[in-house]
Amino acid sequence: MAETTKTPKKVKIKLPLTRTEKNDVWVSLNGKSYLIKRGCEVEVPYGVAKILERKEKMLSFAMEFEEQAAAPLEELANK
Repeated sequence: MAETTKTPKKVKIKLPLTRTEKNDVWVSLNGKSYLIKRGCEVEVPYGVAKILERKEKMLSFAMEFEEQAAAPLEELANK
């Protein structure tokens, strides 16, 4: 009996190329690695796109946390 492998859904993404973000992005999913070139539209499995989306969300949360943590220090410095 032949074993069928399920092909993951693919989506097109384009990671921005900015002055501070120039390096390609490495992502690993289920034992497979992907090196995604910034500034080019590429097709990746849906799971890879979700990983990158979650990465951006977590960076946003981290930046917000840092701002909140620094606020009491700024208040002390201004006294």
